[in-house]
Formats: sequence, C-alpha cells, structure tokens
Amino acid sequence: MKITFHGATQTVTGSKHLITLNNGKKILLDCGMFQGLGKETYILNDDFGFKPSEIDYLFISHAHVDHTGLIPKLVKEGFKGRIFGSRATLDMTELLLKDSAFIQAADAKFVNKKRLSEGRPFIEPLYTIEDVEASTALFEPLEVEVPVRIDDTIEVTLYEVGHILGGTTTYLSLHENGKTIRIAYSGDVGRYGDTILKSPAIFPQADYIIIESTYGNRLHDKAETTPEHLKEIIIETCIGKRGKLIIPAFSVGRTQELLYSLNELELDHQLPDVRYYVDSPLSTQATAIVKRHPECFNGAVQKILKFDKDPFDFKGLHYIEDKRESQALNVTKDPCVIISASGMAEAGRVKHHIANSISEPRNTILMVGYCEKHSLGARLKEHPEEVTIFGDVFPVRADIRSIESMSAHADYLDLCQYLSTQEPDEVKRIFIVHGEPESQEAFKSRLLKKGFQDVVIPQLHETFNLN
Repeated sequence: MKITFHGATQTVTGSKHLITLNNGKKILLDCGMFQGLGKETYILNDDFGFKPSEIDYLFISHAHVDHTGLIPKLVKEGFKGRIFGSRATLDMTELLLKDSAFIQAADAKFVNKKRLSEGRPFIEPLYTIEDVEASTALFEPLEVEVPVRIDDTIEVTLYEVGHILGGTTTYLSLHENGKTIRIAYSGDVGRYGDTILKSPAIFPQADYIIIESTYGNRLHDKAETTPEHLKEIIIETCIGKRGKLIIPAFSVGRTQELLYSLNELELDHQLPDVRYYVDSPLSTQATAIVKRHPECFNGAVQKILKFDKDPFDFKGLHYIEDKRESQALNVTKDPCVIISASGMAEAGRVKHHIANSISEPRNTILMVGYCEKHSLGARLKEHPEEVTIFGDVFPVRADIRSIESMSAHADYLDLCQYLSTQEPDEVKRIFIVHGEPESQEAFKSRLLKKGFQDVVIPQLHETFNLN
C-alpha cells in the first residue's frame, strides 16, 4: 500500500492525496483546485499526476474549492467511481462547483474576446456546468460517526472537524493481507469553541495521519472578542467617520460567522443602527444551506435557536443579488457595512467595492481570515501606500484592519489538541500538508517534541509506502 501527494504540498491549495492498495484499488482524498499561484496555477490544475479513470473512490473532507474544485474535471477525464462526504458537505460542494463553473465560463468568454482580436486560439474552461451535474450524480452522503463498509477492504467513518459546515475527518480502515492499516485525514481542522460549529471530535487511534498546517506556527486572538471588535470598528467607521466598512468574506463559513456575530449584537441591543449588506449571490445561497443543517451547530447555537429561529438575520440586513444594486453601493455616500466575497479580495464584487473605497480616509477595509500570500487581501494586510486593482494604481488612504480571531483554521494549539488523544508510539508517520513551508517546519518541530517519531513534509507527487 502506498500514498502519493498530488497537491497542498508546501502550499495551501490543491489538496489531492492518492492511496493505492496492494490489490490495485485507488482512493483519492479530496480533489482540490490550485489557486493564487500565478502562472503556475493553470499548469498545476491541468495535470492531476494520475489517471482519473483509475480512481475507485473519492472522499471529500469539506466543500471549499481548494479541496473540491477539480472534481468535475476528474469526472470529465474519466472518473466513474463513487464520491463520499457528509450530507452538509455534499450540499455545499454542489453549490460551490456550480459557481466555479460559472466563473470559469465567464472568464473564458472575457479572455477569448481579446484573443479573437489578436488572432490567438481560444481557451477552454477546466469544466462546464454539465460536468458539475455529472459529478453530483456520483455523490453518496455518509452520516457522521457511523462506520460504513465501502467494499471488502475499505471501511470509513467520518468525524466532525469543524472549519466549515459539514467538515469532517476521514478515518479509513484498510484491510489487506490479514492486517488493517488505519489512516486519518484531517482535511482542514476547525477551531475549538467555534462560534457556530461543533468542535473537532475525537477520532480513534491511527497508524498514519495526514494533517493540515495552515496556522502551524501561529496563535489566534481569543475568538470570543469578535462581536465586540466588530461593534467598535462599525462605530468608529460608520458612526464616527460616516464611512463604509468593507469586509471581504468567504461565502461559506466566514459570511455566516459575521452574520451570527452581528445578530448577537442585536440580541444584546448593541448593534449600531446602520445598513448592512451581503453583496454576493453565492453567500446568499450558502447561508440558506447553512440554515438547512442545524445538526452541525454547537450547543450554544442550539440554545439560541429555541428563541431565535434565524440566528443569521437581524434588523437592517439586506441581501444584494442584482448587479445594478451592487454597483449602486459603489457610488453611495451613506455609511454602511458591506460583506462581500471573496475572502482574499482576489475576485468577485468585493474587489470593486475595495477599488471604489480604498482611497477615501473615512472608509475601512476589514480582513477577517487567512489570505494566501500573493492575494490582494495579503497585500492590504501589509499596509502598503498603494495597490494595483484591475490594472489601476490606487493610493491606500482607507483604514486597513484585521480580526485574526475569525480564522476558521486551527492554530498550533488547536492542531495539537486535535492530535492529543493519539498515542505517539502507535503513530507510524504523520504527513504535514496544506501549509506554507515556514508554518510546516514549525509545526513539525512541535510534533517531534511531543513524541511523534516520524513526521514528514511531502513534496509534490512524492510517494510513500504504508506498511
């Protein structure tokens, strides 16, 4: 038996980990899209490093596109197996893949107009909406913490891991040649004491562990300060300076956490009296899916649901779907809060809002989560004097703020707690994935000090034997 790492190796995108059994069966853990890596991105997404038609089973840890975004391409190129994930994960994955197909079609149309005028060949999107529909036809939902025998050699159990709605640890028991090998794949680990979701669950002892390391060298601020921080920034920007507060936020996870925190302020009669906008059709649809899966909510949210039927709604909240309404927000001078995708400020409507607001001192751009180091969001966090957006240079006069406590990724203490029930002497090897090199090295040192004997950081397409 062996495992090969085809993505998320010393980077935070493109998660794809391939297990090959001695009998030839092949299991793929996630099928993520590479993002934000410049010219390399297209090359990495074009070649899986394996033949899709040879894969038997695909297990999805959670719905984010860096873990699911190449599933339709996998199907397009010959995969005909079964795709497993929690019910909430599969619902959210379908939404995000349809959105991805739409974006790719729009981008290709835009680029091809220019290529036509230059006499250059057209580009094709990685996949279409028809490929997405062919993929979702292969979806098979699994219940959390219910062992399922997939075939005579493979048993799987999913365990809550937080991070986003439906996120799970994939725990595999692989039976071959009279022995069992136990593999735990973390996907992306959530926070303990998350605002909305359950904390990561304990999973059984594993022989091999594949674990993310996004924040393997960092500690977060205390998450419970989020509503208070939000209130202070809203008052300062919208009440004090009569400006706009622009919040780039991922449609899945971060937007709902923001809405929940603002709703908390309203329940406590502390919500500033301004207008609030969610300017993202995808965020609107994602919020609807979140509301359909209360089984993923933690105990605190369950209690609130007894007297507040919708903890993601409050006075003054408006959802914007029409493009003209979104454009109108760019020219209004009224103080307001605009929550818009994407979270790294790399695409979508929020990029237009930032371009129209960033040179005005009365405005604030608030970053509320992880940003890949090449993204616009990461550049803004460095407080530059100017930034380039849509090819134009803008002086940065707006206030740039951050609330790091809103990251959905575990910090190194969370990651260590996630592994705390594992006996180090029984773990044959830990593979550290999904992190920048400096974060991975720091986390590796921490795990070695905790007694884990063999901790490795795989290279792209590197193969290891599992005994």
